[in-house]
Amino acid sequence: MKVPASTYRLQIRSSFTLFDAAETVPYLKSLGVDWVYLSPILTAEQGSDHGYDVTDPSSVDPERGGPEGLLALSAAAREHGMGVLVDIVPNHVGVASPAQNPWWWSLLQEGRGSPYAEAFDVDWDFGAGRIRIPVLGSDDDLDVLEVADGELHYYGHRFPLAAGSFSDGDSPRAVHERQHYELVSWRRADNELNYRRFFAVNTLAGIRVENPWVFDQAHTEVKRWFDAGLVDGLRVDHPDGLADPAGYLRWLKDLSGGAYVLVEKILEPGEELPTEFACEGTTGYDALADLDRLLVAPAGEAALNALDAQLRSGEPADYAGMILGTKRAVADGMLRSEILRLARLVHADAGLSADLSADLSAEASADALAQVIAAFPVYRTYLPTGEDVLREACAAAARQRPDLSDTLDALLPLLLKPETELGLRFQQTSGMVMAKGVEDTAFYRYNRLGTLTEVGADPSHFSVAPEEFHRRMAERQESLPLSMTTLTTHDTKRSEDTRARISVIAELPDEWAGTLDTLRGLVPVPDGPFEALLWQAVIGAWPASRERLQAYAEKAAREAANSTTWTDPDEKFESRVTAAVNAAFDDDRVTTVIEGFVARTAAFAAANSLSLKLLQLTMPGVPDVYQGTEFWDRSLADPDNRRAVDFEGRGVALAALDAGTLPADFRDEVTKLLVTSRALRLRRDRPELFEGYRPVLASGPAADHVVAFDRGAGATPGALTLATRLPCGLERAGGWRDTAVELSTAMCDALTGRTHGPGPVPLADILQPYPVALLAPVNGDNA
Repeated sequence: MKVPASTYRLQIRSSFTLFDAAETVPYLKSLGVDWVYLSPILTAEQGSDHGYDVTDPSSVDPERGGPEGLLALSAAAREHGMGVLVDIVPNHVGVASPAQNPWWWSLLQEGRGSPYAEAFDVDWDFGAGRIRIPVLGSDDDLDVLEVADGELHYYGHRFPLAAGSFSDGDSPRAVHERQHYELVSWRRADNELNYRRFFAVNTLAGIRVENPWVFDQAHTEVKRWFDAGLVDGLRVDHPDGLADPAGYLRWLKDLSGGAYVLVEKILEPGEELPTEFACEGTTGYDALADLDRLLVAPAGEAALNALDAQLRSGEPADYAGMILGTKRAVADGMLRSEILRLARLVHADAGLSADLSADLSAEASADALAQVIAAFPVYRTYLPTGEDVLREACAAAARQRPDLSDTLDALLPLLLKPETELGLRFQQTSGMVMAKGVEDTAFYRYNRLGTLTEVGADPSHFSVAPEEFHRRMAERQESLPLSMTTLTTHDTKRSEDTRARISVIAELPDEWAGTLDTLRGLVPVPDGPFEALLWQAVIGAWPASRERLQAYAEKAAREAANSTTWTDPDEKFESRVTAAVNAAFDDDRVTTVIEGFVARTAAFAAANSLSLKLLQLTMPGVPDVYQGTEFWDRSLADPDNRRAVDFEGRGVALAALDAGTLPADFRDEVTKLLVTSRALRLRRDRPELFEGYRPVLASGPAADHVVAFDRGAGATPGALTLATRLPCGLERAGGWRDTAVELSTAMCDALTGRTHGPGPVPLADILQPYPVALLAPVNGDNA
């Protein structure tokens, strides 16, 4: 199996095709990248910028360069000795435009008689033999349907007609009644849909890749990539949505000839990747969570808790209670259709006896199932793996709702049977509720420090001490050495440099409280916790355009769903949010406050960014660099984090670095390019320096402000990483003073070219002009 030393994620779309990606390969090679990592490239909804709405899995998207583009990219990678990793989407397909998806079109046209009926997850009986499509503005809109060109049209939407279902003179409404689908109001989706979706996205329909022929047809093109030697590895999107993730991964390994495979799996604190998963690891959110918390000052927690309570009218935030509530709200709201389907399966699938004493009516079952899912501490079980999690969730639900105890007792043995449809679908549903209730709701409500509310993390965990970090890294080296590490992805709520700046707040909680109080006084928004989120985002991303910040503010407010929502926007509240963002640009008083705090934290934020980057690039695992983040990248949530990248400018800057033009000021963003390129090159060109993990401890008064580790095997010196931790506190304490680190051999800094050691070396000598250093042995076997 070929394994990457590192990857570089590219977002492929019509404005940056596979041909464009091929042209970046020489730059990526020079940067030190080992493999190119592509976003989904199968044919997707026309105009899609992300590619996760695949409409035809049998072809590479023509808008993204088509098969010729993939061939060009692969050839360029091979020419430069690089591999190719591709993101695939097995859980669902895009159905926004039925005519673009041959499988979905056939399903709508032929219903249960379609050759693709078994490919989709449809509860036909609940829909009286019809699949419900939530596209109408209201049910009254059935009167505006039209029949044209042998199709049923609703404004810009086109739907097929079943054979023999239309005759001249028939009204469109009558024709609609004869179809295998029923067009309904979008507001009915929460309760009445009868097909499985991706989360709550009506235009992404789940497919059943657990069915062998569905797997085969959905992976025909993927198989061709490996047969033709075009691709070397795969990233699997959302495996938790699959009926049998472990089985799917075994099939994928066989299909790819045992290729390198990663899964986009969120591991909650203490959770481990199932041993039965045939893959090399995750996409790295677990690593991201550890790194962020390593650079968050634990001393700031009490003050930020107090500020957060003040913003909540004196009530301290109860995160556990919050997510229980948000998950339950999601289960009772946008994902109610999925819960009701499970409730129907309790009777239809479980073979219950008529004299069962517990109340297992549809209403009681739905209530109990929603409560169990709300109580889940992880995304899902993989029965029999995770049986203890399910048992504890049922017990927790019973403690929360004693009135449901008997129903829960009766449900538990049914949910423990993965061979039944109920047991299987329950596992697929729990992760949906977790994602929507936690990542997409609670993470916009729990706002004491934005760094902590990131995908794959528990924001109630404030910081990680260096000793614990080292323990986790040693464990990672032992158990998941080929798992990906990351700092920024297309799904992160805030990019790495945005979080690095926000993290400084934990070192300056009183100054932050004063800054926030001033901003709230100048442009108040009637939602204290949201104000904290908004101004942290503005300061974290500054300088940013008005359009970027307005788009983020609207999204964040609606996702939080405290003062406004996507389905029922509160225009008065949103106008206040809009005014606050505008004030950042139009009110000199507001602009001055923002720019003052940014200037106050600039050096500390830069030090955090460089430390994060070097730690991630050199820690155990396979590091991924998200497109463009070799320069400062202060992005916010999708789609802001998918902006175009100036690769030409980065290439020019890299050439200047290689010519010896090193930045004198570490706050210069080219310093990040220096750190990125030197770390990537060392990992690629000298892999023997990265075969182990050993903490390196400094001595002296500022020892707590450095994180250091040696990646050599055993006692043999390898690459030695040194990174500054809590730079504001370091400055307040008077700098490094006589703090030193012991070097067992002479070592050269890949960033500056200076040689240090052997013996004790002052950190003040090593960590200047940059707050980080990457040392490699210059003699002996590693010369």
